[in-house]
Amino acid sequence: MSGTETPPSGATAAPGHLYVVATPIGNLEDITRRALLILGSVDLIAAEDTRRTRKLLTHYQIPAKLLSYHAHNAVSRGPELLRALQAGQAVALVSDAGTPGFSDPGVLLVDQAWEAGIPVVAIPGPAAGLAALSMSGFSGEVTFIGFLPRQSKKRLEELTRLAQEPRILIFYESPRRLHQTLQDISQTMADRHILVVRELTKMFEQAWRGPAETVLALLRDQEIRGECTLVLSRPRSKSPAQVDVVGFLLRAAQDASKSGRSLAQEAAAALGISRREAYQTYLALRTAGKLSEKMGLEPNTRLKKKS
Repeated sequence: MSGTETPPSGATAAPGHLYVVATPIGNLEDITRRALLILGSVDLIAAEDTRRTRKLLTHYQIPAKLLSYHAHNAVSRGPELLRALQAGQAVALVSDAGTPGFSDPGVLLVDQAWEAGIPVVAIPGPAAGLAALSMSGFSGEVTFIGFLPRQSKKRLEELTRLAQEPRILIFYESPRRLHQTLQDISQTMADRHILVVRELTKMFEQAWRGPAETVLALLRDQEIRGECTLVLSRPRSKSPAQVDVVGFLLRAAQDASKSGRSLAQEAAAALGISRREAYQTYLALRTAGKLSEKMGLEPNTRLKKKS
């Protein structure tokens, strides 16, 4: 267990302290006076994106003392920052936007600082997930997820698993993948309402709220730009959401090289059902002509009952 002395309460940076500073997620006015004083008084600012942070510093006429710290150099840059802290320099950690530690590599440096006995101080402020939650109108316990897997199969498997989660869920998503993610959510979590916010706090901010299928229909023909934050309500029904075996198999079968056995195994693993049930659904889809006859059946179509 690591421990540090209580940090000084002053607004200027103290020697040898790591300051986790929240910065605006869009509107540059969304920053606290204390954050500006800390950024202006530290010896170094470790920034995930030095270009974005430089714009913020220039706007507030703060001299830039920037050092890049991102996912691609965190392993090598971390020890350098720790040495600076141990030598008595004050360091501010800022993310691309918002509060460090949420879906960015800043959490690694904070963990290393604690392990090295370096005082860590939070300078709270904007966070996209909390901002979206505050405007959602959803109540209950909350689970922050962050970014979903980029690969379609893994994303669907993750959403299928999260469908059993009784809490409010918060996601971040790229505009390029938003439509597909909403489709996956409609398939796996139809019993939830959803809030989608794009360009949060910026000039062209937009928000949509309602059942997942309704929001998907509203956005289906729109070109979405800017990062998106999604908040999913708790399940509206008391019974678990029904898994969509048919939908999963039809999507997975788009890869024509997969055999029926492979499709059944994928569906069973992703949806938490038996391989027998998945394979029988596959056979029914073939019989109904919804799957290509070119997909070969294995010689032995009898599957042992899942133990």
